Amino acid sequence: METIASFTVDHLVLEPGVYVSRIDRDPATGAVVTTFDIRLTAPNREPVMNTAEVHTIEHLGATYLRNDAAWSSRVVYFGPMGCRTGFYLVVFGECASRDVIPLLQGLFRFIVGFEGDIPGAAPEACGNHLDQNLPAAQWWARRFLLDTLEEIDEAHLAYAAPASGC
Repeated sequence: METIASFTVDHLVLEPGVYVSRIDRDPATGAVVTTFDIRLTAPNREPVMNTAEVHTIEHLGATYLRNDAAWSSRVVYFGPMGCRTGFYLVVFGECASRDVIPLLQGLFRFIVGFEGDIPGAAPEACGNHLDQNLPAAQWWARRFLLDTLEEIDEAHLAYAAPASGC
């Protein structure tokens, strides 16, 4: 089997940032989707997020994104990476990382300021509704917003080029 693209990214040098993971075109319809790697922690070098805060960010993120006036119709998916170091955002259209920075800044500000009941965190709406941690989600959101998103540079918008074999 071929190695999938996300497993070819050097996770030993990857830093928090917003990266285009892949752009796919459906040959039958021509529809294009862009998958973003929204990396909140440096893999294998920083602690991963616990499932409760990942779950909370997922619920708040999906709610925010699907209600954003400009992007709601373009959002296909928002959810966690299995390694718990970040999230994937999949949108219709071919986009660059810089294109979604204002959206993500709004999203993470929303999480930082959120008060009240987590949307969808009820037994009839979620298969694990008790696994939520708003304070920890807000800590991660604040950290990512302040340390990465507010002053993001080009190095944190594109994966590092693989080392040359020469």
